[in-house]
Amino acid sequence: MAFSAWGPAPEPGCEDPELINAGKQPVTLLQGGCYFHHGDSFTMMRGGHLDICVLGAYQVSRHGDLANWSTGEPSSIPAVGGAMDLAIGAKRVYVMTEHLTRQGECKIVNTCTYPLTGMACIDRIYTDMAVMDITPEGIVVRELFGDVTEEYLRSITPVALTFALNAQTEEA
Repeated sequence: MAFSAWGPAPEPGCEDPELINAGKQPVTLLQGGCYFHHGDSFTMMRGGHLDICVLGAYQVSRHGDLANWSTGEPSSIPAVGGAMDLAIGAKRVYVMTEHLTRQGECKIVNTCTYPLTGMACIDRIYTDMAVMDITPEGIVVRELFGDVTEEYLRSITPVALTFALNAQTEEA
């Protein structure tokens, strides 16, 4: 079963074991939300009926390639799920991720080294440091967060970055 328009976690003790997200966390159903067969969700994805999709990422390339289902580590079980369908089926695909891994490696790369989920499918990247658009000319930084500077972002990101003329710093 699948559903649309889910909300925050329910109050403790009010969880419905049938109402969980893809991460198996209990959620609530917002007004106007509905249940449908999971097969219908793939029809929606593959049929181009989704306007926007937000996915996590292990890596995003400068061309908008996405790697989000396997790092190749033997200790982790790869699980692509519906991410490939979402990556190619949604009209716009956004990534939300931390800018750096726990090991300090940038997730924005020239070429993905992990198995790809989709090629040239990402439109925008939201990290804890910046908002970036993938364009035919390359990655354009639209916003910086907190005390992140243009120089710092360039120093940790191994990809050519263009900063929009109106790029602004926002509080994180």
